[in-house]
Amino acid sequence: MASLNLIPAGINLVFIQKRVIFFIFSAALVAVSIGLFGAKGLNYGIDFKGGIMMEVRTEAAADIKDMRVKLGALNLGEVALQEFGQPTDVLIRVQRQDGGEKAQQAAVEKVKAALGDKVNYRRTEFVGPKVSDELFWDGVLAVGLAILAILVYIWFRFEWQFGMGAVIALSHDVISTIGIFALLGLEFNLSTVAAVLTIAGYSINDTVVVYDRVRENLRKYKKMEFGQLLNDSINQTLSRTVMTSVTTLLALLALYFLGGAVIKDFSFAMIWGVIIGTYSSICLAVPILLYLNVDRGGAMAADQAEGEGGSDSVEAAAEEAP
Repeated sequence: MASLNLIPAGINLVFIQKRVIFFIFSAALVAVSIGLFGAKGLNYGIDFKGGIMMEVRTEAAADIKDMRVKLGALNLGEVALQEFGQPTDVLIRVQRQDGGEKAQQAAVEKVKAALGDKVNYRRTEFVGPKVSDELFWDGVLAVGLAILAILVYIWFRFEWQFGMGAVIALSHDVISTIGIFALLGLEFNLSTVAAVLTIAGYSINDTVVVYDRVRENLRKYKKMEFGQLLNDSINQTLSRTVMTSVTTLLALLALYFLGGAVIKDFSFAMIWGVIIGTYSSICLAVPILLYLNVDRGGAMAADQAEGEGGSDSVEAAAEEAP
């Protein structure tokens, strides 16, 4: 049975030669994202603005849609409902009300009146501005440490030049994700931070695959022009990269359209992250190696240490021949 290939075998697309176009586009995307963040800001969710959290339990499976309609009519601002644990358990989050503690208590009473006596109110908490500020900076710290850990990992697995290329591509992905959230006004909360961390992991996985092929080719073709070697490495892994991205997108699109309002923003962030992460792995992380003075002698030394000899194999020479 023939295997499905979205990318034809032996394809030879031009990537490295068009690197200036990619760099200009990415620089513009990052600049616009930073500008949107500075001018418009993010639509922070309750996690980062503070508010009211209520845990309730219903007698039968909760009708989230009906509860959302009832609470949305109270004019309390942002109201988020999420089923957790069991179908009868619902977590309600209401944005922080103006007017201090009395205003928060009044909002709680409105929620109870709207939902009625058949709902068991198990827990009610107020998330103050101090706690929400700490959550925000914890999220920033988590993303920063993740990128730093990736830099160290790539540095030890390959060389520092590869680590720098991966971090530049990852920073591009994270900043552009923040920019798209600022542009569309989507809610930015802890779930979005989790999506950004997942995007970083997905993107670096694609980048490592291409980098691994670059390293193999550095050992195999020691006299090949570096730009051509990088372009060949991208084309050789392109089918795998595209197949992985497409199958991931199919699952994410199903979540986005069928998963409901609770995970809609998370799914959107992941869809954008897969697209921009695939782009950055191919069009940024690899071409930028041209400017980082990769030590091709290091690949030779590693090659000799593994007992493969200091010269090209017969097969490599045959593949290099026109």
